[in-house]
Amino acid sequence: MTDGTAPHPPAAGDAPGPATPDGRRRAATRRRRLAAAGLVTVAAAVAVTLAVRGGAAPACAAPPRAAVAALAPAAAAIPPGAALPVAAAPPVGGATRSGKATFYDSEGAGGNCSRPAAPADRMYVALGPDEYASGASCGGFLDVTGPRGTVRVLVMDQCPECAPGHLDLSAEAFARIADPVQGVVKVSYRAVVNPRLPGPLTFRMKEGSSQWWFAVLVGDHGNPLRSVEVRQNGSWRAAQRQDYNYWLIESGAGPGPYEIRVTDVYGHRATATGIRMLPGQVQRSKTRMYGTNPATPRPTPKKPSPTPPSPTPSASTPAPPPTPTPALTEPVVQAAAAPPTPPPCS
Repeated sequence: MTDGTAPHPPAAGDAPGPATPDGRRRAATRRRRLAAAGLVTVAAAVAVTLAVRGGAAPACAAPPRAAVAALAPAAAAIPPGAALPVAAAPPVGGATRSGKATFYDSEGAGGNCSRPAAPADRMYVALGPDEYASGASCGGFLDVTGPRGTVRVLVMDQCPECAPGHLDLSAEAFARIADPVQGVVKVSYRAVVNPRLPGPLTFRMKEGSSQWWFAVLVGDHGNPLRSVEVRQNGSWRAAQRQDYNYWLIESGAGPGPYEIRVTDVYGHRATATGIRMLPGQVQRSKTRMYGTNPATPRPTPKKPSPTPPSPTPSASTPAPPPTPTPALTEPVVQAAAAPPTPPPCS
């Protein structure tokens, strides 16, 4: 696992240089990274076919020839009888999974997700590369159930040696669900959809950021993020997620202040304004990722004025004839017929 640092500000006419990686305590080895890189083409081809099956076209429709052609060379490279590789993805959707849990201590550090520090309650978890998904799971939450009960943990770190389903919990979180003497226990876990937010979105510009090199860390978003965009010159520019969880625009986004639009994996979208170029400082916005922002006091409704009583007709004054009730003229709205059920897939 690598981190990025900003290049020196370029001279006039020069483009900014690339980020210089440095190691982290939980860094995956170069050999592991190279081995994983060999599966990228295969996983991408499989993802194209899955995207076609999950799109707007009918489920029984055949995939386009281009998708089949893209899949053929990758499939030929898979040994006969071998299972297709599964693309890395964060746990989402609330489905329950089974696995095992161990524990470790980050020693107060914020892990591969680049948090300034571990959460104050020390309830966090490190995921294996398949579920860490190059940082895509950072900032999400899992409910983990073991022999003693259930604990909610923040996805904060990567465990390079962990297979899918292997959760490396903080020592404090492990003690909530099992006896630490056991060391390894069977667990079930699920992603928490729309967890309660601690407050509005936070933003932290990475050390070395400038108008020529933009890198921002987004916090308190609750669900894993899908995209981060920065408005510049009237249009939105997409930032690229790094595996250390910063969102990067290598050519910079100008001097700021910035308008930043954040979208999570469930489609919640929030836009924060007035974010300044203050490297190394956490800036709290006034915008929440979802839910209601702090409500403004509602005005006290005015009491209605009493209606004066109608005058009682005297005996000498005849009462007006009753007004005839008009016939009902509103059309009756009929329920729309349900669409025909498509034929089953063969």
